[in-house]
Parts: sequence; structure tokens; C-alpha cells
Amino acid sequence: MAKWLREFWLKLKANWIKKMIIKARQKYTRQTARKVRYVADVVKEMSIEDALKQLAVMERRASLVVLKTLRQAIANAINNQQLTLDQLKIKNIVVDEAPTYKRWRAVSRGRAHTILKRSCHVEVQLETKETDVKNEKVEQKIKKEKSKETNKKPTKAKVNKTSTAKKKTNKKITKKDNK
Repeated sequence: MAKWLREFWLKLKANWIKKMIIKARQKYTRQTARKVRYVADVVKEMSIEDALKQLAVMERRASLVVLKTLRQAIANAINNQQLTLDQLKIKNIVVDEAPTYKRWRAVSRGRAHTILKRSCHVEVQLETKETDVKNEKVEQKIKKEKSKETNKKPTKAKVNKTSTAKKKTNKKITKKDNK
């Protein structure tokens, strides 16, 4: 029962690692969602290394927000899940609207026009790449455990002939010395 359970756990763990999703959120960012979405859409399909490089040199204020959130997600994956950077890929970058601050500006004839100060929430989702290498490692561990079990042969009980054998050899040596 324990052997079956161990095999099951190893396979389950390998599948669990494949489907892991890591998230990081930056809330109430004081930029419009439309402007941040433009940057997020550019980076969404890139690898993580390329995305970091692109965001670092992009001349838009929104790129700093997306870059910060991406770095947070990478840090979450490394510190919390013990994953490496090459095991991760960008699954999605979601930019949602947040509450809007409403301000007023005085205009002619004693009237006021509204100024909408928009903000947004940015969420970066990373997922682990599906690798067959992990599955192969799990299968190798299972095979090793099975081979250890089959290689164990029943051993015969040892008889204490070592004491008699020593006595005989001692006698022969003494006889040779006498001649």
C-alpha cells in the first residue's frame, strides 16, 4: 500500500508543479487602464527575460508599473514556490479599472466641468512551463525503488563455522612450523 501511495504522490506532485499559477497584483495605480493595457499587450506574449528587457527600455510611464508587478510575481515564484526563472512563463497580464477620482474645474458662466482621475489594477499571472524532464525524473525514481525491491534476494542464515575454520587453519600452520 505504501509503495502505491508513494508512486501516486510523486506523479501527483509532478502534475501539480506543471499547473502552478503564480500571481502578483498592483492595486489602485494612478494611471488609466487604457494606457497600461497598451504596455501589457505588448509584453504579454514575450518570454520573461525579453519582457523584462523591453519594459526597462520602454519610454512610457505605464511600463514602470507593469515591470514592478512582473518582478513581484517572479519574486513570489522564487521565494514561495522555489522555482527558477527558466521554469516560468507569462500566462496573462490583466489590467482592470479601479475607482475613479472626480474633481471639478471652474469654467465660464459660473459652471464646473468634471475631471475624471482614473486608476487601475494590474495583475500578472505566471505559470510553470510543462516539462517532460520532470516526468522522466519521477518515473526514474519509481523505477529505482522497484528495482531495489526486486534486487533484494532472501539470504540464507549464516552458520557459525568461522570459529571452527580458524581453529583448523591455526593447526595447519603449527604443523608446518614443526616440520
